[in-house]
Amino acid sequence: RETKMKTKILLFLELLYFICSSAFPVAPEKEKEDMQFAKVRTMDRTEKMNIDLNHMADKIREMQSFFGLEVTGELNQKTLEMMKQPRCGIPDIRSYSAFPHSPTWTKEDVTYRILNYTPDMLQADVDEAIARAFQLWSSVTPLRFTRIYGGQADIMISFAAGFHGDFYSFDGPGGTLAHAYAPGSGIGGDAHFDEDENWTKFTTYGYNLFLVAAHELGHSLGLSHSNVFGALMYPVYMAVDTRNYQLHQDDINGIQALYETTPSKPPQRPDDLGFQVHFWALDLLMNFVWRKSPYFSEIEHDTIFSFWPSLIAGFDAAYEVDKKDRVLFFKDGQYWAVSGYRIEPGFPKPIQNLGFPSSVRKIDAAVHDQSTKRTYFFVGNKYWSFNENNQSMERGYPRKIAADFQGIGHPIDAALQKNGYFYFFHGSNQYEVDIKRKKLIRIMKSNSWFNC
Repeated sequence: RETKMKTKILLFLELLYFICSSAFPVAPEKEKEDMQFAKVRTMDRTEKMNIDLNHMADKIREMQSFFGLEVTGELNQKTLEMMKQPRCGIPDIRSYSAFPHSPTWTKEDVTYRILNYTPDMLQADVDEAIARAFQLWSSVTPLRFTRIYGGQADIMISFAAGFHGDFYSFDGPGGTLAHAYAPGSGIGGDAHFDEDENWTKFTTYGYNLFLVAAHELGHSLGLSHSNVFGALMYPVYMAVDTRNYQLHQDDINGIQALYETTPSKPPQRPDDLGFQVHFWALDLLMNFVWRKSPYFSEIEHDTIFSFWPSLIAGFDAAYEVDKKDRVLFFKDGQYWAVSGYRIEPGFPKPIQNLGFPSSVRKIDAAVHDQSTKRTYFFVGNKYWSFNENNQSMERGYPRKIAADFQGIGHPIDAALQKNGYFYFFHGSNQYEVDIKRKKLIRIMKSNSWFNC
């Protein structure tokens, strides 16, 4: 009821504005259109009702100063070009670090809900873009964001075209891409995205949803626009490489001023955000780990030490047990179990505890088949099958690799599983094997394995 009443009031105010504006002499159509556009860009919803032309000139001067243009107070070509770039719909003429009176969420646990989806993208890609956008801000603040699927969330996210129930109707393709409201009750915190835009997970065409969402959620947390070129909160859309994207220091300073967080706060690990991280493979010789989150499209590359500082270096093999957030590492005749970022107590243990004979001194490679709950261990030209359900080696093993994995005639250096395929590595070669049929599909060079 309260939302409907607010909508009626806003519609009445907009109607009142058009009635008042008709009392002024009619300007040439193009000039009138440009002036109306400038009012939208430079004024908030209450200021739009004020049609004093001197006040309008002051606002244009402020905008010109904000963007580093020549300050004339006139709606010249350069000012219009800046105004008409694809951008956020929130006016620029504010303190660039926070909204007036610095509204913030008064709690650390903030909920959000995605009300609908754009047909431009897969729903999973929209979920990923939104979750990743929230993670940018949670990594430098005490805030925790939880998605809910029904009822009223603190931040309601939706896609809509044209008039959509608030005072800021969208303007079709280009121009205003989205807008969001400062923290508060009702519509406060909500983020709206223009459905007339072409939304994408890429930056080579259309508008990258992650970048726009991350910007709008900055508004949802209390930030206004920044006049620092390159900052996320700069009002004009800029397509940049989103791999390993990090907040500009200006964005960090602004959000931490609002939420009283020291810059030394370390970024959150993905398991602190409430979802599992998948470790696809480990470059064990160089002590690197490649990790893939179900919410992030990019594959991240980091040192093993950065994840587990107390682990010793130089592992021979490793594998993850899917959905258990558990990774096992092997070095010589011992193995370690890690849950999240914690080494489980009681480790290391001898590999014979898993059922290997005493003649096996080290593991060459290991890979887990999540469909059968079996883990395959490769040693020389043989392999073992380990049943994760009953924690025991299966009878009839070891077997020869070449006999069961046709076309693989070499010892395995490393292995991983992805989308129904095993990927085995030997030297500079990568072998793609159909898991069910255990049949070699193709051989590639190892430096192309991220494209598999």
